[in-house]
Amino acid sequence: MRGVHTVVNDIRRQVFTEVAKMAFEGGDYGDSIRRLPHKIIPGEVARYRQNILVERAIVSERLRLAIGLPLRDLSEYTPTDDKLEESVVAEKYYEPPLINIISVACNACPPKQVRVSNMCQGCLAHPCREVCPRDAIHLVQGKSVIDQDKCIKCGKCVDECPYNAIIKFERPCAEACGMDAIGSDELGRAKIDYDKCVSCGMCLVNCPFGAIADKSQIFQMIQAIKRGDKVIAAVAPAFVTQFGENVSAAQMKEAMLQAGFFDVKEVAVGADLCTVEEAEDFLKKVPNELPFLATSCCPSWSVMAKKLFPQFTDNISMALTPMVITARLIKKDHPDARVVFIGPCAAKKLEASRRTIRSDVDFVLTFEEMQGVFDAKEIDPSQMPGDPENDFTSGTAAGRGFAVTGGVADAVKTAIQKMEPGREVLVEHADGLRECRKMLMIAKTGKYNGYLLEGMGCPGGCVAGAGTITPARKSTAAVEKYKKAAATQNAVDSKVATRLEEVEE
Repeated sequence: MRGVHTVVNDIRRQVFTEVAKMAFEGGDYGDSIRRLPHKIIPGEVARYRQNILVERAIVSERLRLAIGLPLRDLSEYTPTDDKLEESVVAEKYYEPPLINIISVACNACPPKQVRVSNMCQGCLAHPCREVCPRDAIHLVQGKSVIDQDKCIKCGKCVDECPYNAIIKFERPCAEACGMDAIGSDELGRAKIDYDKCVSCGMCLVNCPFGAIADKSQIFQMIQAIKRGDKVIAAVAPAFVTQFGENVSAAQMKEAMLQAGFFDVKEVAVGADLCTVEEAEDFLKKVPNELPFLATSCCPSWSVMAKKLFPQFTDNISMALTPMVITARLIKKDHPDARVVFIGPCAAKKLEASRRTIRSDVDFVLTFEEMQGVFDAKEIDPSQMPGDPENDFTSGTAAGRGFAVTGGVADAVKTAIQKMEPGREVLVEHADGLRECRKMLMIAKTGKYNGYLLEGMGCPGGCVAGAGTITPARKSTAAVEKYKKAAATQNAVDSKVATRLEEVEE
């Protein structure tokens, strides 16, 4: 489903836009949020679900999450604006959980199973029955039937059926979850095990019913802008193509200044310093202190690794992530600034809510949420004038490459080779948490000793994050073009490379 624009995307965008409008316009927020479901879902006839009241109820929950409020307990009466006053503030961190399932929107899809469809021809050979290791397939009037109590979902019958009549089925959110964190509640609806969840957001973007949503700080960030705070945006390099196919960095900056930001900085600068720090770590620790070193920039990957492979905790680089480094640089230069990270990632919201990070990063918005701000202000970045001499780019090609799979490892490898010419650097990378888990399972065998390992929580890298607008393949090509346009290629040659000590203090 990723990469296909659907009505779910339209509803999400409209919710973010209306919340941003409400924040900018002010007034009676309680009255506004009570009226918005009727504005977003007008009329009397349902367009998407069984009836229009359910549609509006779901939008009401989306609105609450978009202003940072929790879902309501549907077994009790609670008004839509309950506790709204707690969100009318210029700073608010996420109260767990970040990723939420709106129960009335969930289709209660059945859990993983293998089924025989009506395409079964009742063939004489019955290869499906012959290959089943648990004798779970029997015949009823010549057609194959699977005993779900015996079936282990191995899929051998699926592969052997000559008519493709057997289907291996799994609810989309659970299939997308690389942490196996999604189960079922007592009514068969999806339920998240938050002890396992790492907030990557892949369930969110793969649910075809739009039943999963994350909390936002869009409302509070706008309150800070309206209050007159010096709000500075730190924009991730995956921004290219997100707000228009040919939107330049200069146009992006002009659009954000018109939206009320004080200034705009490129997170690729922080990625350059992260590269240098990880390169130094690798040279110092591998293989003398550690058998291998793993990158640290993706929060869902690093949290997953520490949860499931605690023996490798020390192998995850201690380098600060590009978001945090960029934020610290901004606050060194502007101590009174409020920093907003704008990027593709849901997990960055969780990272920024950590107590050790809160003083560095004040808000996190996804590209999708930022589009809502632009829409609310009727700003089209593609129509901005934008002076090429006054854009916000100063990162190297290496730093910009962090946005795509393999980019982090490549940046660190080239930095190491410049620091220590002739040093052989073996690299391996994985994207998507299931593949990342496989990579660490192999690392347990010692096969990756001496390696630099890169993990990305989203299949395709940051360009495929839960908060992106553009399909990952298109965005990947744009990032490669953006890399080539950089004036400097190697992170070691970054103009800010000498400032690493400042952010480590």
